[in-house]
Amino acid sequence: MKVALLDVNVLLALAWPNHQHHASAHEWFARENRHGWATCALTQLSFVRLSSNPAYTPAAVTPSEAGQLLRKLAAHRTHRYWATMPQPERAMFAHALGHRQVQDAYMVHLAEQQRGRLVTFDRRVIVHATDAGSVHVISGEAGLGS
Repeated sequence: MKVALLDVNVLLALAWPNHQHHASAHEWFARENRHGWATCALTQLSFVRLSSNPAYTPAAVTPSEAGQLLRKLAAHRTHRYWATMPQPERAMFAHALGHRQVQDAYMVHLAEQQRGRLVTFDRRVIVHATDAGSVHVISGEAGLGS
């Protein structure tokens, strides 16, 4: 099984009990974390930015507190940090229809370059995959599997 690069939506769901997909994220993680999971600079910075944004969550914390929570998550024994980030290439954005898909396309490309898979709740990300199995979408409903 490929190492899972967690999209920021999965990281947020794992960390915050008030997240709509908290239970689904934990079910997936309990089944799959033994294969390894990863974060990168983009997912970590997005986690801190969104966790500290009161427009995103009424339970916003300071960036320092979000960073501390992120460190706790990343201390998990099966976590890997992907420090090497590929240079953006025109081809990776071939299916991006607008600015909101730029980071999604890049994250899929990163997962493929690392021979991993991007794990997300966002079904729209699949369009950016060029390798079979490089994107896994978690069902948003707990108890349904994924």
